[in-house]
Amino acid sequence: MSATSFSTELSLKESECDIWTGKWERDTEVPYYTNETCSTIQDHQNCMKNGRPDTEFLKWRWKPDDCELPRFDPKAFFKLVRGKTVAFIGDSLARNQMQSLMCLLSRVEYPEDISETTDENFKRMYYSAYNFTISIFWSPFLIKTKQPVYEAPSLDHMWKLYLDETDDNWTSKIDNFDYLIISGGTWFTRPLLFYEKRQVIGCQYCDIKNFPKIHVSYFHRMAFRTALQGINKSPSYRGTTIVRTISPPHFENGAWDHGGDCRRTRPARRGEKKMEKIYEEMYRNQIEEFEVGRKEGRKRGLEFMLMDMTGAMLQRPDGHPSGYWSSNGKKGKEKHNDCVHWCLPGPVDLWNDLLFHMLRRQGNWELE
Repeated sequence: MSATSFSTELSLKESECDIWTGKWERDTEVPYYTNETCSTIQDHQNCMKNGRPDTEFLKWRWKPDDCELPRFDPKAFFKLVRGKTVAFIGDSLARNQMQSLMCLLSRVEYPEDISETTDENFKRMYYSAYNFTISIFWSPFLIKTKQPVYEAPSLDHMWKLYLDETDDNWTSKIDNFDYLIISGGTWFTRPLLFYEKRQVIGCQYCDIKNFPKIHVSYFHRMAFRTALQGINKSPSYRGTTIVRTISPPHFENGAWDHGGDCRRTRPARRGEKKMEKIYEEMYRNQIEEFEVGRKEGRKRGLEFMLMDMTGAMLQRPDGHPSGYWSSNGKKGKEKHNDCVHWCLPGPVDLWNDLLFHMLRRQGNWELE
């Protein structure tokens, strides 16, 4: 089953053209920026600075089957978001998208850092010429959690997830945002301990005898359900919620901690790559819980939109840092290879092409 088959009907309801189904075509006009023209690229995603020798992965652009996806136009984007606020909520891949957007906008303006903290996981950037603000809230599970304490007893060695409780670090701050971009998935593959009604109900990847093992099809779904319920129950929130579907990793010849790597230099052909079952489950959860959240939000007049880029990104095993997440490539390779995050510039810039298209469509706004 293809990555987009779960959501094709839903996507077509939202758009005259299914922009999620297509292929990558060679393009001489990309990338829109480089690591030399954008100063906000995080070192771990700065693949060219870190010595990646090939540039073929930069020369491709997403082409939907039945229409054209407009190129990202920073001036037009600023017109769309003048006076507005956008929050990215999720894990480091949410930050990956935010930094891509900042690089795309850097051709027009660099933002001022107005964050109340030096923590990179909770940044607030302001574009004064357009009164536009971008924020990031690091919430890798989207719900209330408690971090591991490795010196404590074994149950405390795992992340604790409270499946029916929201993460107040972001849900308490969303009322004044015009757009929320919600995502998550990668962190759900580690050892986890689950709670409901403040009682332990089970775990994942734990060696505790006679302890219930909870499947990803339940706990990942519940995390998204609780997060979207938190948005819908926020009394003063009037913004648009965009759910971005899962970004699939591309480890080949081993897991991330057993020599897995992603050394390809060009996109995969359509249908060549298959998602691992666990990520297919997460993808299905997101599509189905998005629809539940959207129906509930509609009762309050809230708008929900789906950014279904999973199928497109499944075709890009070439776009990850691999060993070039470190300024010392050999050192990086000895530790592990990064086949989760995306090089900047790189395929991740598509997410903001899609965001630009979605905001234009929402406002029935045509390019000049």
